[in-house]
Amino acid sequence: MKVTVAETAGFCFGVDRAVNLVYRMLDEGRKVCTLGPIIHNPQVIEDLESRGVRIIDAPEAAESDYEVVIRAHGVAKDVIDSLDGLDLKYTDATCPYVLKIHKLVKKHSTESNAVLIAGDETHPEVCGFRSYCKGESFVFRNEDELRDLLEKNSHLENKEIIFVSQTTFSVKEWKKCAKIIQKVCTNSISFDTICRATQNRQEEASVLSRSVDRMIVIGGRFSSNTVKLFNVCSENCKTHLIERVEELKDIDFSGCEKIGITAGASTPARIIKEVEVIMTENFNEQKITKETQDQELFLAAVDSIDDTSDNPNVVGIVVGIAPNEIQVDIGRKYAGFIPVEEYSNDPTADPSKELKIGDELNLIIMKTNDNEGTMKLSKRLYDRRASWKNIVAAKENDEVLEAVVSEVVRGGVIVYPLGARVFIPASLTGLGKDEDLNQLLKQTVKFRLIDLDEQKRRVVGSVRAVIREERKAATEAFWADIAEGQEFTGTVKSLTNYGAFVDLGGVDGMVHISELSWKRIKHPSEIVNVGDTVKVYIKALDTEKRKISLGYKRVEDNPWEIFKRDYEVGSVVEATVVGLTTFGAFARIIDGVEGLIHISQIANRHIASPKEVLSIGDVVTVKITDVDYDKHRISLSIRVLLEPEVAEEVAEEAVEEAEEPAEEAVEAEVEAEAEAEVEAAAEEAAE
Repeated sequence: MKVTVAETAGFCFGVDRAVNLVYRMLDEGRKVCTLGPIIHNPQVIEDLESRGVRIIDAPEAAESDYEVVIRAHGVAKDVIDSLDGLDLKYTDATCPYVLKIHKLVKKHSTESNAVLIAGDETHPEVCGFRSYCKGESFVFRNEDELRDLLEKNSHLENKEIIFVSQTTFSVKEWKKCAKIIQKVCTNSISFDTICRATQNRQEEASVLSRSVDRMIVIGGRFSSNTVKLFNVCSENCKTHLIERVEELKDIDFSGCEKIGITAGASTPARIIKEVEVIMTENFNEQKITKETQDQELFLAAVDSIDDTSDNPNVVGIVVGIAPNEIQVDIGRKYAGFIPVEEYSNDPTADPSKELKIGDELNLIIMKTNDNEGTMKLSKRLYDRRASWKNIVAAKENDEVLEAVVSEVVRGGVIVYPLGARVFIPASLTGLGKDEDLNQLLKQTVKFRLIDLDEQKRRVVGSVRAVIREERKAATEAFWADIAEGQEFTGTVKSLTNYGAFVDLGGVDGMVHISELSWKRIKHPSEIVNVGDTVKVYIKALDTEKRKISLGYKRVEDNPWEIFKRDYEVGSVVEATVVGLTTFGAFARIIDGVEGLIHISQIANRHIASPKEVLSIGDVVTVKITDVDYDKHRISLSIRVLLEPEVAEEVAEEAVEEAEEPAEEAVEAEVEAEAEAEVEAAAEEAAE
């Protein structure tokens, strides 16, 4: 059997872009919901849902803390309008090729002409196209429906016609329909809007299906482009449409020498690779040597023996260990030996390290040589018979098994639990799609058995299933014990403009930017970086939405608490001028704490503006004359530190200024400016 995979099989640019966008948002710790499934592939959707992605049917169903992603197929214009009207944060992952068709229809459609669309009327793409039509629009799926449409709407013959198609429409069908429109509707403009990737995929599938005995098309059964691929291939040979690798076991490929594989635009590369690997393994199994065939037949015969029959099982005691065989005493006149290849199903097993003289082994008699007085024995076949029963029981009981990864093969890894060979596909190892499988070699993994073929004695396992269960159990345990005020040591997972997401051990929480520092910062990266280990505490919990708000800054680090501890009214301090206004200067005493030097307290003479004496950045000596801890206001004075005689000279002036009603106006101005700063800070935080 020769297995050929089409070069164009799998993700197209638009799908790859949309899927990677969602995964990138998840890696950044953002909450994501998609308007409908992001693509038509059940495995991808399941994986995204396991990571918290929600699928919604309408913008109104989106929660305020979720970001909406518009799927690759795009949506109708009214949906975009709804998103804007609801003021929801959204990202448009519509395929650029689809967006191009939106623009074409919007540009060329008028109230007086008509738009004819080749495609599925209920498909999201087609619904999107029609939403930009200003006049009449019609949809048809094939040549026959087009003829029927034109016959029932004879007025279209005299109208200007705009002719477009769904991106995944059949190239062959498009050409037929284009000829009809050109003939009937002489005033028509046709735009070939079938995606080039779709055209290439269909053309390659057509060529490949003519050169093989059987075709396998991988993809979602509700995927338009996958179904069209199936139809294209079915015209040339027997074709099977599968969504999952497990479906291969129900297909009989006997008598096939050449197998072709292609996949729809929504099928991940890893699934295509798994199908290729399993089909190649089928081919390798057909190349079994005659000796191995005899062993399998013998094993089948052994399996049929009941407990009351004579049994080819014997118990041997190890009497010698050589590089190529193990010598055993079986209590008979024959000398027993086990070829090293018949010792274990695990190719990494080493009898010289695992056995010692005197060990007892359960064996099956393979061959007796009366002339030489020897008996060839197999521990591998005995173990395989026993292990298969254990494997079947483990599958039925849904047990979690443990084993060491013995091999890394194309598309996955091999483990030998209970003495049986189990294949774990790359997508089920728990590693990311681009991670190296070799890092699992010689590592112990936990897994469940998800597929078992008794006829072919093939077993498939999943590490990801166990990881998902453990993560879910850990999450439930976490939420059962968590309470406000609890402290955690976590790892910064990602940063956004509005905060930092911290991994608390399988559960994420967010530290809002305002909780990272007592001073104002523009971005979380000023305080923390991805990968940092940080101490945080639970500030607030939303158990219904599973949302955790974290605190990072500590009360003891509050600059106002530090000021309260180290300073008091009457203290003389060094302060740095950080702002100038018409009524005075603001000076920083410590980071996060500033005081006001009123214009009347800056100099020993009357000044029209603080700029006459001070500049930003000046370090001045001031006295703390008043503190309001509730309003976080501090009054400072340079003037009171002047020499007494100088102070007396200006005492009268100070009294006059103090009596002036302008002081109330100044205070009002200070309060107004402070409130304006608070409002500006609140608006910035909200943004």
